[in-house]
Amino acid sequence: MSKELSAGLLLLLLGTGACRSKEAQDKRPQNTTPIVDVIVAQQSLLPNVIEANGTVLANESVNVYPEVSGRLVYLNIPEGKRVAAGTVLARIFNADLQAQLEQQQVQLALAEKTEQRQRQLLAADNVSQAEVDVAATQTQNLRAGVKLLQAQLSKTIVTAPFDGELGLRLVSPGALVTPQTMLTTLQQTNRLKIDFTLPETYASLATKGKTVAVSTENTNERRRATIIAVEPQINTATRNLRVRALLEGTGLNPGAFAKVLIDESHEGIAVPSNAIIPEAASNKVVVVRGGKGTFVDVQTGVRLADRVEVTKGLSPGDSVVVSGVLFVRPDQSVAIRRVIQPDDKAKVQKVNQ
Repeated sequence: MSKELSAGLLLLLLGTGACRSKEAQDKRPQNTTPIVDVIVAQQSLLPNVIEANGTVLANESVNVYPEVSGRLVYLNIPEGKRVAAGTVLARIFNADLQAQLEQQQVQLALAEKTEQRQRQLLAADNVSQAEVDVAATQTQNLRAGVKLLQAQLSKTIVTAPFDGELGLRLVSPGALVTPQTMLTTLQQTNRLKIDFTLPETYASLATKGKTVAVSTENTNERRRATIIAVEPQINTATRNLRVRALLEGTGLNPGAFAKVLIDESHEGIAVPSNAIIPEAASNKVVVVRGGKGTFVDVQTGVRLADRVEVTKGLSPGDSVVVSGVLFVRPDQSVAIRRVIQPDDKAKVQKVNQ
């Protein structure tokens, strides 16, 4: 067989194969209708619990310091015991001040008698008004001196400012102390508070009178606490809001770590996570309207384990595509295979196309 004939046969075979391939492509179905599953959007309760870290605080707490320097001559700090407000906890040596006070009081008594005589003489025109004024000024100065010494003496006595439980004693009788020497601590533990922080996103949840749940590491029991105050200013460094709540019950140590649980369950529309199409500018879902797939911009809210809240873009009754999303094109006809019910059971629906 000549070379020209062989080349001709080869070209003929290639042309026949190309024609058959083109015919096969022409016979392929064009614009295949996607088959999808949908869920009907409806209002439902969306459970959501916000967790925050908190610290247990005593209702009242103070570090006990003396106001003046000196030697401790009396110490009444029974460690771990409860004391009443006004109980004397310590006394600092004050004999020198007591002596000065007595001296001042004697001088004051004499000055008051002198002033009284001068006023009697003034009534008889035997002295001038100036002499009476001098005597009155002397009396007032001595009276002020007595008050000053009494104030200084009161600083040598350390008392409990409120009812509470004493901490550990940090000094011994006879020790020389200064206003920087801590004697003990005093905690009012019959009522407890808890301080916690919330991101500013949840500032609306921190309302006075709202009840929250509290759990601690040393017990599995959850306690209730009522919000009593909210710091008006948000921390500019952390963007957190400080909140204080009054804890029910006792038995916790001030300073203990606690978790605060705030129930934010609310009604809303939620769709499965795989129904959300994330995009750079917004999120979208596919809604079946009039037998066609429509892409709708949505805004999302709370993310649950397998669902996402849609706060804007959907209405109750909308049929949202939850499977086959990637095969749907805008305004393309779709075939609904089944409708997912709220109880997660699929109900097959026949759709006439």
